Amino acid sequence: MESQLRTFIEKLVAQIAPLEKQLMESYWEASLTGSDKATQRVTELETQYRFIFSDRDRFQQLKDFQASNTIKDAQLARQLHLLVLEFTSHQLTPEMIEDLVKRQTAIDQVFHTHRAIVDGTAMTDNEILEVMKTENDNVKRQKVWEGSKQIGRKVAADIIALAHRRNEAARTVGFDDYYQMSLTLSEIEPDQLFDTVSQLESLTSTPFQQVKGKLDQALANRFGVTMDALRPWHYADAFFQEAPEIGKINFDTLFQDSDPVAITKDFYRGLNLPIDDLVEKSDLFERSGKDQHAFCIDIDRNGDVRVLANVRPMARWMGTMLHEYGHAVYDKYLDATLPFLLRKPSHLITTEAIAMLMGRLARNVAWLDGTIHLSPEQQKAIAAETVESFQLSMLIFVRWAMVMIAFERELYRDPDQDLNTLWWDLVERFQYVKHPEGRNEPDWAAKIHIATAPVYYHNYLLGEMVASQLQHTIDQQVLDGAGVESTGYVSEPRVGDYLREKVFTPGAGLPWNALLLHATGEALNPQYLVNQLHIER
Repeated sequence: MESQLRTFIEKLVAQIAPLEKQLMESYWEASLTGSDKATQRVTELETQYRFIFSDRDRFQQLKDFQASNTIKDAQLARQLHLLVLEFTSHQLTPEMIEDLVKRQTAIDQVFHTHRAIVDGTAMTDNEILEVMKTENDNVKRQKVWEGSKQIGRKVAADIIALAHRRNEAARTVGFDDYYQMSLTLSEIEPDQLFDTVSQLESLTSTPFQQVKGKLDQALANRFGVTMDALRPWHYADAFFQEAPEIGKINFDTLFQDSDPVAITKDFYRGLNLPIDDLVEKSDLFERSGKDQHAFCIDIDRNGDVRVLANVRPMARWMGTMLHEYGHAVYDKYLDATLPFLLRKPSHLITTEAIAMLMGRLARNVAWLDGTIHLSPEQQKAIAAETVESFQLSMLIFVRWAMVMIAFERELYRDPDQDLNTLWWDLVERFQYVKHPEGRNEPDWAAKIHIATAPVYYHNYLLGEMVASQLQHTIDQQVLDGAGVESTGYVSEPRVGDYLREKVFTPGAGLPWNALLLHATGEALNPQYLVNQLHIER
C-alpha cells in the first residue's frame, strides 16, 4: 500500500506544483497592480487548483489508504493525513467552487485598489495612520477615522453573501458552519480554542482595565476631553489594535533617519539566516494600485519567497519588516529535501509565532541599541518604558484578537443577524471602546482579514503564546540565560541555528503541537505569555 500511496502522491504533486506556482505568481501580480487582468487570472488558476482537490475518486482512494492502517512510514502517513483534510474541504460541485473563488477574488480586488476619500482627497492607509498618530484636532481625527471605514460599505453585502456560500459549502462536507470546518480541518480543536480564549479574557480583564485607564487618562489630557468622551478615533489606529505613544519616547523618531530594509537585512544576517536574495525579489514601497497591507508569499516551495510591504521609516513598519521576514526565513530555511507536501510551515500558528517573536524586537532596548545604536540617555529612557510598553501593546492586541475571534464565530453562526450592532457590542465588551452614538455602519467589514483571510485571527493569538514559549526556551537553553532583554538577539547565530533546526527543518512533517513539544520540550503553555504580561494567575 505504501508504494501505491507514493505513486498517488507523485502524480498529484506533478499536477499541483506547477499550478500552485502560477497561482502564487498571479496573486503577487494582482496584489501589486489590482488590475482586472491579473485578478481574472487568479480566479481562473484558483478554480483549477481547487478542482483538483474536489476529485471524488481520488478522495475515496485516500480514505481507502487511511482505512487500511498499513501506512507505517511517518512522512508518508503525515502527507496522507494532510491530503485527507485538504480533499475533505473541497468535496463540492464545480459550480460552487467557481462561485466561491469568484466572490473571494472580487472582494480581494476591492481591498487592493480602495483608497479612503476624506474632504475630497484620497488617503492611503499610511496617511490615515499618520493622522491617527499625530493629529490633535478631534474633528479631523473623526473624519479620517470614518474615512478609514468607507470600504466597509463597499464590501459588507458581498462578505455576507460569501459567508452564506461558505456555510453552504461547509454543510455539504459535513460541518455545522464554515467556522467549525476551518478550525477542524486546520487541526485546531474548537472547544480547546474557545476555552483558551475564555481563560485569557478572564486573566486579562483586570490588567487591561488598569492599563487602559492610564491610557485613556493620557489621551483625554492630550485631546482636551473627558475620559467618558473618548471614542474610537482617539486611539492610534482605526481598530485600536496597536498601542498609542503615551510615554516620553516617540519610537518613530528613532527610525526617521534609518533604513528599515537595510536594518532588517543586517539583523537576519546576524542570525545566520540571510535574506538578501529574498529582499531583491520583494516589493517594499508604496505606489498607486498596490495592496496597502503587508504579507509574505512562498511562490514555489523552492526558495522563491517574497514580501509585499509599504515601508516608511517609522517604528510600525520596522516591526512589520521584522515580522514579515520572520515568515520569510521560515519558508526559506525549510528542509529542501522534504516532500513537496511537507515543504511548508507546520501550521499558520507556528509561522505567526516566528513572525511575532521577531516583530516584538522593534521595541526591545537591546535590539534597538544593537541595530541603530542608542545614546546612553536613550538607552536609559527606553529601558524604563520597555516593560510597560510591551505589556500595553500585548494586552491591547490580545483583547483585539478576542473581538475578531468572537465576531467571526458569530458571523458564520448567523450571517443575517445585526452584524453592525454585534461588532460594537464585542468591541465594548473586549476593548472597552465606546460605540459612536447613532452610528450604524458595517465597520466590521473594513477589517481586511474578515474578507480575505477568514477564520485566521486565532492563529495570531495562539502564535503569541507560542512565541513567548519559544522565547523562554531560547533565552534559557540556547543563550544560557543571556536572553532577549540583554542581547536583543543581535548577532546571535545560535538563535537562528536553533530556529532552523528545531522549528523550520521539520516543515509540516509534525503537527503544530508536536512541533512545539519538539522545539521546547513541552506542550502549549499560556503561562509564558502570562508571565511576560506580569499577570498573577
